[in-house]
Amino acid sequence: MEFVLKHDALAHLREVALFPNTLSPHEAESLALVRTMIGQVMELHPGARWLHIGCDEVYYLGEGEASRQWLRQGQNNKAKLCLSHVKAVASHVLAQHPTTTPLVWDDMLRAIPEDQLSASGVPQLVEPVLWDYGADLDIHGKALLMEKYRECGFSRLWAASAFKGATGASQALTPIEHHLRNHMQWLQVAGGGPADMLQGIILTGWQRYDHFSVLCELLPVGIPSLAICLQSLLRGGFAEDVKARVEDFLGISSLEITDFASEEAASFPGSDILALVTQVSLQLRSSVDALLERDRYVTGWFSHYHRRRRLIHPVMVQHIRPQVLSLLARWSTLEQELQAALQRVFYPDAVEEWLEENVHPSLQRLRGLLQDLSEAAGPQPLLASPCPDTGQEP
Repeated sequence: MEFVLKHDALAHLREVALFPNTLSPHEAESLALVRTMIGQVMELHPGARWLHIGCDEVYYLGEGEASRQWLRQGQNNKAKLCLSHVKAVASHVLAQHPTTTPLVWDDMLRAIPEDQLSASGVPQLVEPVLWDYGADLDIHGKALLMEKYRECGFSRLWAASAFKGATGASQALTPIEHHLRNHMQWLQVAGGGPADMLQGIILTGWQRYDHFSVLCELLPVGIPSLAICLQSLLRGGFAEDVKARVEDFLGISSLEITDFASEEAASFPGSDILALVTQVSLQLRSSVDALLERDRYVTGWFSHYHRRRRLIHPVMVQHIRPQVLSLLARWSTLEQELQAALQRVFYPDAVEEWLEENVHPSLQRLRGLLQDLSEAAGPQPLLASPCPDTGQEP
């Protein structure tokens, strides 16, 4: 809810005044806000068979002042507080759109006792989505959880995996093997849970961990992972023929991350972005680190100590400057190519953010070194001088 509750005009609807992620369930205006949002979504999707109403990770629920007062009354508890709000939202969906089934993330339901969940009436209104994005699922635990939901009165369940995201808030490249393992284990869960309950699997593809976090993997970067996960689900498992089919369809020779760095490595739409992002992620920072932190001339004759004082042996300028200029030219050219490719797909603010987070810091380090080098060298012409003892022949 951060994208709504961050605004001053709606900040009074926060559960905890300081945090914009959770809606207060006590304000009548809160439910009115959710109803308005539902109305907008359904207006754009009038034939929707399902509507996901969220309810994921409702941090700080019960910690607002109104909730504290409510919890002190009678048999009230946080589970009841959560379920009553879910029931109110789901009931509105069904009243306004009788052919649309509300879905909810299940994490707020997992620890609620079966009798309380059954008595709430929620199992007759919504279908829970069991989410887990890890590479090592507790398959037996998931089967037990599905059985619990069945006994509580839920007639249908869904699973949720991830084909990108979920492996790091600032992750730039998608670890395909992690996501493939996740899907293969969900297939095992599907085979071991109550028959006919599991309706399908939702492949989530994260763009941010929350409204305030940085961008994680861009969609073009995650397409190979999406393709192999979808094909493996459709075929009921991963095998060499599935891998070959995906590689042929995407026009790639391999699903190895390192093989994506060549712009000729794939032919699917967005593959140019994948190639350029791969080069940046695997090589940009490491190449700049190698020059600034491990090059013998920089570390030996133009260290931080020297740079602060603008001191350098004139001969060392001739060793260092060409390397900096060459590296800066290489990555500046690639930055321009990547910017142009991104602008064909993303809005300007997303392009600006990704470059500022992932490209500009390294380029700024190079430009800073070049600036310090120029100031240390001074305006005077460089004169021939004896070569210092570098351990090499002059």
